[in-house]
Amino acid sequence: MAPRYYWKGYLKLSLVTCPVAMTPATSESEKVRFHTLNKETGNRVVSQYIDSVTGKPVKDENEAKGYARGENDYVILTDDDLDRVALDTVKTIDIEKFVTADSIEWVYLEKPHYLMPDDPVGNEAFAVIRDAMKSDGVVGVSKLVMGRRERAVVLEPRDDGIVLWSLRFGDEVRPEESYFEDIEDEADPDIIPLVQKLIKQKSAHWSPDMVSDPIQTSLLKLIEEKKKALKPRKAAKGGKAEPPPRNNVVNIMDALRKSVEADLKGRKAG
Repeated sequence: MAPRYYWKGYLKLSLVTCPVAMTPATSESEKVRFHTLNKETGNRVVSQYIDSVTGKPVKDENEAKGYARGENDYVILTDDDLDRVALDTVKTIDIEKFVTADSIEWVYLEKPHYLMPDDPVGNEAFAVIRDAMKSDGVVGVSKLVMGRRERAVVLEPRDDGIVLWSLRFGDEVRPEESYFEDIEDEADPDIIPLVQKLIKQKSAHWSPDMVSDPIQTSLLKLIEEKKKALKPRKAAKGGKAEPPPRNNVVNIMDALRKSVEADLKGRKAG
């Protein structure tokens, strides 16, 4: 299945430009998701935007962003208004600076994305930018509009591609000194060798299995047990029990097979 891209645009360094595509490097689509139900009826609960004064549901086309300038007094901004103030960084990642790869503290790294060429013609330009950063041990610093907000981003060469990290804003990062200042500067030197021995015993090669989710596994097991315990739904009075839903793909294949068999029989009979 072809990958679905989160963003498409251009990667630019001075006069070198190439079309690129980006997709999140992480996904939570495999996580167990729950719907909110009415426990009495078993039906799904639907959420709606309700007008706080009239109490009536608001249609999608009537929804707008509002900036509060006073109590119950808003400046309304439509999608068209917001599009008019769009920045160049909506479609272009223009690398402004380069810094050494280890100079950005981990706490500023927010979310990783995979960045790759979006056109065979741009492969060479992409590779040149990637390999030059690898050779110099640097990462590129740029800006990009994500979710209608301009974010600082870092471009890190990784294998044949580039990993783009969105960065937290400076005022979002709490200074560590405020939390670590009361901790002892040095530990007992006689105890350190014992802990080092313990570390050596517990050392292993990194594996994604080390960050598996036991709650997810337990939830899936619980859901499977409940599915087995469920009795088939009964139809309304006087009717028959509803048959289980059929797989459309199988039905289509069966229909095609029967059509071919019928066609072959018809030819033999003729």
